[in-house]
Amino acid sequence: MTERSLSEMPSDATPQGGSPEDAHIAEIARSRLGEPGPLLEVLHQVQAEFGYLPPGTTRVVAHELNLSRAEVHGVISFYADFHTEAPPRVTVAICRGEACQSVGAEALVNNVRSRLGVDIGGRTADGLIELEQIFCFGNCALGPTANVAGRLHGRLDAARLDALIDEAHQGARLGAR
Repeated sequence: MTERSLSEMPSDATPQGGSPEDAHIAEIARSRLGEPGPLLEVLHQVQAEFGYLPPGTTRVVAHELNLSRAEVHGVISFYADFHTEAPPRVTVAICRGEACQSVGAEALVNNVRSRLGVDIGGRTADGLIELEQIFCFGNCALGPTANVAGRLHGRLDAARLDALIDEAHQGARLGAR
């Protein structure tokens, strides 16, 4: 199937496969048409509203701003702040700074990696939990420290961190229904 050229499409049309999500993205892009170089602002606004850049973003934004898909994709892939996957329901971020390492952070990292079956930057099989590393929360006196589901916890050991993760995971599963 070939795409129609821009000249063949009505000005208010979105490319094929439009969804309500695509329509909202198109509306965001159109609202910034009069601005000089609106691409970054459009992408930031889309991500602010959806929590990430949904699958149709590149196609719809390119169409609405009269840019190539390559131009839009290039910007999305260049900036690390843009996310093309829905955010996980739970993020577990373990501090790997020197102060936390000196009091057992590496053992926590290894335990969580093994327990969740993921590496740093990975997500659990159900997609609900992502494991991240941080190099300082500024909570050095209470290390090792981790942030689980947006809450900072200090003086952690493997058992306590496991319990926090279990609690957050259970909440995420219940919220997924």
